[in-house]
Amino acid sequence: MKKRVVVTGLGLVTPVGIGVQESWEALCQGKSGIGPITRFDASGYRTRIAGEVKGFNSEDFVSPENDQAVGCLYPLRPGGRPHGPGTGPVADHPEIAPLVGVITGSGLGGLRTIEETHKILLSRGPDRISPFFIPMIIANMAPGQIAIQFGAKGPNLSLETACAAGAHAIGDSFKLIQRGAAKVMFCGGVESVITPLAVGGFNAMRALSTRNDAPEKASRPFDRDRDGFVIGEGGGIMLLEDLEFALERGASILGEIVGYGLTGDAYHMTAPSPDGDGLSAACRWPWRTPD
Repeated sequence: MKKRVVVTGLGLVTPVGIGVQESWEALCQGKSGIGPITRFDASGYRTRIAGEVKGFNSEDFVSPENDQAVGCLYPLRPGGRPHGPGTGPVADHPEIAPLVGVITGSGLGGLRTIEETHKILLSRGPDRISPFFIPMIIANMAPGQIAIQFGAKGPNLSLETACAAGAHAIGDSFKLIQRGAAKVMFCGGVESVITPLAVGGFNAMRALSTRNDAPEKASRPFDRDRDGFVIGEGGGIMLLEDLEFALERGASILGEIVGYGLTGDAYHMTAPSPDGDGLSAACRWPWRTPD
């Protein structure tokens, strides 16, 4: 029999706030997190705006030594404040550690680290490359570090499916719990690639908005006069649990996931099928199968 899957925790690091409460209040007030790029000199780019995370201190969330091993952002608990190692569901129920997993999605991974390390290679030689370079560019270091932080010894992987990666991470985590392969899953999306190469590459595709004089009005995906998307950074994590286990441990239940569909429209590398077949096929995807 399929397990029911509920949401028991949320975490956010966004361009409008650090933590769920701060981000939600900013959204309710209509605040925009989009503004001029400060990560690098973008004066020579067609796009000079982005959604940058402000006021984020990684050491509030992970120890300095672990921070060096992962080049992306991720939140760890509701409110945006850190849990320490050995806290959370596994601390209270250590016997379930093999059934607590992590799946995160990321489109590009540690691109900033690649750019910076390549400069070091060219200017100072291979002996000056950091021993943390490889771990910092591997997208799976994000779920790996979360697992270390919480003692999660179950399924652990990272998905790289472009803009859908975070949704796929949540959906796959839902399926793992639904079929009994896990009791608890940390899942969501993480990304931090506001870099010269990323912005330049998306500009070459003519994918980014160039409304540089009105950044707060640049993200308008369903508008007739849209001119591209706005690149941003941050992370969003959900804690999913088997309903029975969540009730047993007295967790606060925020919602329930009842279905998940994924398809491809087999049309183009970047453009969606104009007839909307991909979306309609996902809605028809047979996520309700016999028990």
